[in-house]
Amino acid sequence: MTETSSGMAAETPALPARVGPLQGVQQTLSLAWRTIVQIRHNPFELGDYSFQPILFVLLFTYVFGGAIADSTAEYLRFMLPGMIVMNMMFVTVYVGHGLNVDLTKGVFDRLRSLPVARWAPLAGRITADLVKQAWSIVLLLAVGYLMGFRIETSLAGLMGMVVLVLVFALAFSWVSVLVGVIARDPEHVQLFGFTILFPITFVSNVFVPAETMPGWLQVFANANPVSLLTEASRGLLLGGPVLEPALWSLLWAGAVTAVFVPLSLWALKRRVYK
Repeated sequence: MTETSSGMAAETPALPARVGPLQGVQQTLSLAWRTIVQIRHNPFELGDYSFQPILFVLLFTYVFGGAIADSTAEYLRFMLPGMIVMNMMFVTVYVGHGLNVDLTKGVFDRLRSLPVARWAPLAGRITADLVKQAWSIVLLLAVGYLMGFRIETSLAGLMGMVVLVLVFALAFSWVSVLVGVIARDPEHVQLFGFTILFPITFVSNVFVPAETMPGWLQVFANANPVSLLTEASRGLLLGGPVLEPALWSLLWAGAVTAVFVPLSLWALKRRVYK
């Protein structure tokens, strides 16, 4: 009995003390895949970042388009790039929401007992979010094409828009990560989306030109990163100013990342890795 036990103990591999970078990347991809396949068990999430933006495009184009731009076709041309940006902002909420669910249900406690890189769960969430973001962009462009929207620049402009939006999504996801870590429950994460993101996205040039707003509101709208990213996206898809709004968008993305990455990691360490 002693020999058998000793033999079994000898065959059991010891857990590594530290996780290497390559293993961490593999764990990130595995956790990202876990997040994506969870959509099968929560189809309402698919509806939120698929059907909801389509509904917004249809409603704003055919209900408000004629009144705002005298033509639904012209309004679709103006509004669709901004709708892509607006939808990107709201999809990032699911990073914090899913993270908070994992925290409150003890998933992170189980991961902590395994040889998993500490940054892999966060990186997995954000990677899965970028996949959802790419899906939403393709979906909105496809719907817009069916409604008559056409890209007036080039394939390079289209790819530049997609990359720029995804870079900003990657940065802004860390805001949602921080909210997801400090919120008491998933409902408070959703509340963040309504109370913070709605004013930011609506007080911008997504739906109307900033020039039509009162002067004091134009100041906020013109400095709003949503407006800057929307202007760059319009330029990349339809022609117009690109360099300056794109650089400002990247500057905003860098600033958001520099502020919220350390805050998110600090908050996660205090909550999970005490």
